[in-house]
Amino acid sequence: MSPSNKETVLTLFLALTMVVNVVSSRFFVEKSSVTVLNSWEMKAKHDASIANFGIPSHGGFMIGSVVYAGHGGYGCDPLNKTFKPKSPYPTILIIDRGVCNYALKIWNGQQAGAAAVLLADNIVEPLIAMDSPEESQHEDPDLVEKIKIPSALILHSFGDSLKKALNKGQEVVLKIDWSESIPNPDERVEYELWANTNDECGVHCNEQMSFIKNFKGTAQILEKSDHALFTPHYISWFCPQELRRSRQCKSQCINQGRYCAPDPELDYVDGYNGKDVVYENLRQLCVHKVAKEKNSSWVWWDYVTDFNIRCSMKEKKYSKECAETVVESLGLSLEKIKKCIGDPDADEENKVLKAEQAFQLGEEKRGVVTIFPTLIINNSQYRGKLERTLVLKAICSGYKEGTEPLICLSTDIETNECLVANGGCWQDKISNITACKDTFRGRVCECPVVNGVQYKGDGYASCKPYGPARCSMNEGGCWSETRNGLKFSACLNSETSGCRCPLGFHGDGLKCEDIDECKEKSACQCDDCKCKNNWGGYECKCSSNGFYLKEQDTCIERGSGSRRRCLFIIMVVIAIAGISLTSYIFYKYHLQSYMDSEIVSIMSQYIPLDRQNIHQDSNQIENSSLL
Repeated sequence: MSPSNKETVLTLFLALTMVVNVVSSRFFVEKSSVTVLNSWEMKAKHDASIANFGIPSHGGFMIGSVVYAGHGGYGCDPLNKTFKPKSPYPTILIIDRGVCNYALKIWNGQQAGAAAVLLADNIVEPLIAMDSPEESQHEDPDLVEKIKIPSALILHSFGDSLKKALNKGQEVVLKIDWSESIPNPDERVEYELWANTNDECGVHCNEQMSFIKNFKGTAQILEKSDHALFTPHYISWFCPQELRRSRQCKSQCINQGRYCAPDPELDYVDGYNGKDVVYENLRQLCVHKVAKEKNSSWVWWDYVTDFNIRCSMKEKKYSKECAETVVESLGLSLEKIKKCIGDPDADEENKVLKAEQAFQLGEEKRGVVTIFPTLIINNSQYRGKLERTLVLKAICSGYKEGTEPLICLSTDIETNECLVANGGCWQDKISNITACKDTFRGRVCECPVVNGVQYKGDGYASCKPYGPARCSMNEGGCWSETRNGLKFSACLNSETSGCRCPLGFHGDGLKCEDIDECKEKSACQCDDCKCKNNWGGYECKCSSNGFYLKEQDTCIERGSGSRRRCLFIIMVVIAIAGISLTSYIFYKYHLQSYMDSEIVSIMSQYIPLDRQNIHQDSNQIENSSLL
């Protein structure tokens, strides 16, 4: 490339980044907390800026003993010794900031045996971000990838206080806490990846693509189960108004200089141009948008990985035609995606890219995005190596405690603290019920719900079943015992809580003992009674051939009682039979009389003349006979 071309590229690049410089005051620093656990500042808590490389323990913490690298120990050269603290804690090494970049200092600290490195600022200023340096700044281009320990930047004043305490021979134990570095408000995590479709930009492009390929399966599991909401974003710049008609703006931008990307090869003559990158960025945004409308937003991960394999710049296949082939192979609507993309040559705003630039400039609670790849989880920028397991840990730390999906509780992500001494929580070994609940951030002791039965208590020393069905769970924690097939329990299903010894036992319900009714003379005390105690009751018999009445606690003769009962029954039967016969005779006589009177009454209404004529004829016969 000629010197003039290089100057032009540099000029354009500076123009493109002006938008970021305008809002530089809105950068945010992702922080962890450092707490002093002993010495002069017991429980004092300080902020620290998390490095954007290495392996911070998101959602966790580290306790270690502090060692100072020494005055003038900037850590720019190998330290040539192993730092060991006075206590058995891991080593937290303090190195002064200055002279060389952060990553080299952390690497040399790691080589000296440090479990973590704190860089003490050499300038009195607010905390700043610890970004990873460019690969060109090291003889070893893989230096950043080799850093496996966490690190953070602390304020000048706090660093001085630590060094003074160490100079006095005091041991300083610190707790570096990343548990709140990622907000964890609810049961769903929202995260986004700021990326670029250019695959010829060196280590950053390689890191981004490697992460997408390795994280694809995990991301799709989280999204399909509605445990996470993922949104892709793409960084873009714009040409200043006065440069929009220049050849450089036309080759690196679409929509008349509104949305731009640097030339992939920094060469305006050969190869791909920046506008090719912006165009594909826009297509990938539309792929996500169209897939999301089909409730399958996770298809974005399939498209990006397939596009990288089939349409890479390295193989000279980075083209619209190749991209559309991938779109159709995934069953997405090509027409909808084309409509979303719009006309890249039009002198007008593109709604999708305009929204992207607004997101890129940040909001009130989040900073400006200036580099890629950048991962944001629950509105906080992720700090650390962009690697599948580490990113998953960070995402898992963003769930409200106890709501993490199962993928967060796998052994390669976190340690199940309930496996050792039940986590110090309550446990019912008989029923195999425990209050220990494993979460990503550690165990919690919480009384469980088992088969619809709620246990209540502090979770540490006690948990007791509560509610109507509580007796089905180990007798509600109450006393129970079975002997010779006979079972007694102090748990009553009619009561939602508490224990009460059953009849025949006494105690507090947690322990019940048989009452000896014979010895205590509480039953079977009549003169003719013989008492025998049984477990859970008693047996009372009469000494003679008697019958025991429990309610009256008395004995009666079995024989005389039988004769009296037989006589009584016979008399009752005779009386019932007599009453029944009398009633029948009375009923039949009364019914016959009633019917006769009714018949006569009816007949008298219909045949009165006949009776009268008969009477007259009778009189005539009687009179003639007299004559």
